[in-house]
Amino acid sequence: MRARALWTVAPGRCEIREETLPPRAEDQALVRMVASGISRGTERLVLAGRVPESQYAAMRGPLQQGDFPFPVKYGYCATGVVEDGPDALRGRRVFVLHPHQDVFLAPAAMCAPIPDAVPDHRAVLAANMETAVNVLWDARPLLGERALVIGAGVVGLLVGALLARMPGVDAAIIDPDPQRRGAAEALGIPFLAPKAAPDDRDLVIHASANPAGLRQALTLCGFEGRIVEASWYGDREATLPLGEAFHAKRLTIVSTQVGAVAPAMRGRRGYADRMRLALSLLADDHFDTLLGPATRFADLPAALPGLLDPPPGSPAPLCPLVTYP
Repeated sequence: MRARALWTVAPGRCEIREETLPPRAEDQALVRMVASGISRGTERLVLAGRVPESQYAAMRGPLQQGDFPFPVKYGYCATGVVEDGPDALRGRRVFVLHPHQDVFLAPAAMCAPIPDAVPDHRAVLAANMETAVNVLWDARPLLGERALVIGAGVVGLLVGALLARMPGVDAAIIDPDPQRRGAAEALGIPFLAPKAAPDDRDLVIHASANPAGLRQALTLCGFEGRIVEASWYGDREATLPLGEAFHAKRLTIVSTQVGAVAPAMRGRRGYADRMRLALSLLADDHFDTLLGPATRFADLPAALPGLLDPPPGSPAPLCPLVTYP
């Protein structure tokens, strides 16, 4: 069977390449893509060739082909229908951590069935929701805490939405882009400009991918507050003023990354459990506010650079959607 996949081939340049799929193995599923999502933070670094050489192995997608920096087939937000495979999956809608490709083979164990209450397009948020779940498992929010999320991208908004639904937690989100207010408020998260950010926070989750946001987190924490760093900077350095409030207030900075299940749950939950939870949490129409615009797969090579880096003054999409005829 012939398939078409998106390959990043040079800084700022990608193309659709054809390939022939091998015969399906017994433990594989043949999936026809319905939609895929673009994870702007990570895929921007990949398209720009800014994945540090030291992180090539850590950044490698589970079903990636090619090697960093180029050429590479990358992506991990795919939803589709199983056309052939084990009886338990055949004909079912599934989410798979697979690059942008119209039809593909994947290990059956990596095909997570999509709950009936979650539409195809919204299901592409599963990878980001899985990250948000892991962030909160690392953060361990407590009843009655004052929490703040810095950065209203997709992961930040998902984290904020989950925090805002926890009884007794005072949660808010800040971002310098006022156009993010609508999405935050649609998800029930109080939105503030950075200059209006509340201080004396027990918990600050940083998800802006900007070192300035992490520096601000240090100023907004209360005594013995916790900062959970959910951003990834690629080949950029993040400098921090650790000679100021960091020591005096006995602050803690914790890194979080979705590649491993957070220690708080690692002994009781595996990757499949975490993905099932992430998909179940998407059974809420409000999360549709994070999706769009939609781009046809055939148009993706020309559209992707602008979706990842919009021209100055243009609104930045949250989770661009790719559709497959």
